[in-house]
Amino acid sequence: MASGTAENTMNGLGPSAAAVMRHYQQQLRTRRIYTVLAIVVFLVALWASLDFANSANSGKFFERLPYVFDFIRNFVPDSPMEIVRAMFDLPSPYADGSLRYDYTSERVYITDGFYIPHFIYQLIITVNIALIATIIGFVLAFLLCFFASTNLVGAGATRWVVRRIMEIMRAFPEIVVAGLLTAILSIGPIAAIVAITIHTIGALGKLFFEVVENVDMRPDEGLRATGARWVERVRYAIVPQVLPNFVSYTLLRAEINVRASTIIGAVGGGGIGEVFRLAIGRDHAAKTYAIVILLLVTIIAVDQFSSWLRRRLIGQQFLDAARGAV
Repeated sequence: MASGTAENTMNGLGPSAAAVMRHYQQQLRTRRIYTVLAIVVFLVALWASLDFANSANSGKFFERLPYVFDFIRNFVPDSPMEIVRAMFDLPSPYADGSLRYDYTSERVYITDGFYIPHFIYQLIITVNIALIATIIGFVLAFLLCFFASTNLVGAGATRWVVRRIMEIMRAFPEIVVAGLLTAILSIGPIAAIVAITIHTIGALGKLFFEVVENVDMRPDEGLRATGARWVERVRYAIVPQVLPNFVSYTLLRAEINVRASTIIGAVGGGGIGEVFRLAIGRDHAAKTYAIVILLLVTIIAVDQFSSWLRRRLIGQQFLDAARGAV
């Protein structure tokens, strides 16, 4: 005890500060131990995963790993201009009567002299699938989220049932639901729209009711004191507070749905994903790269437009609120 007091005095720390320092050092040592254990567990899991991949690949996984980029190196078009021709359905000088160089037969003619390139038309279908699913999902999630919020309906059966419905809707990935629906509704965009809509309702509904549960309830209490009905309280006390966040989450979901609709196309959901699967499966290099470039440009454009629109809408909401307060 005396030696500890002398040590504290030497370091210029009082008994309370020394106790805090010892506790901090103990916590620091514990965190380092946990970090080392986490790294060990991660490395063991990584090794086990690679070993399983090697076994599942007949022992050829590690042997073929150095050649992983051979496909990209060998999968090249005859000319860089072939990518442009495939993208805009232009005749190819390499045409030999095969589908590999047949870029013109799938043009979508609007008039006798005007057409939409096939890949761009399929891309429009993909974006439309995402937008329709996002709009329907937003409307239904908007309606359901208020019944899932504890501060509006309490902790009773209504909230429990609505939350469980949302959990079921978002429990399965869109591609799984789309694969099931294509067997029921046949191949096409309808299955993709339904699959993405179901997942969107579940995902947005959860985000929405969490926003609702964190609003300021004083406006609701004021309307309740005047005898306003539940719908009127939601409309005038809750919705104005949550709408900026709802819009932000919906625009973010629209970006996600564009990517999801592309992936779903590969399992029969229509759109650009389906033609991409066919192009790469048939070893059509120019068509494959044309689709990849179109997808990349579209996703970047959607992300940028969504971010710009989100800033404008949310900024305008707060600006209007500030003007009203003044």
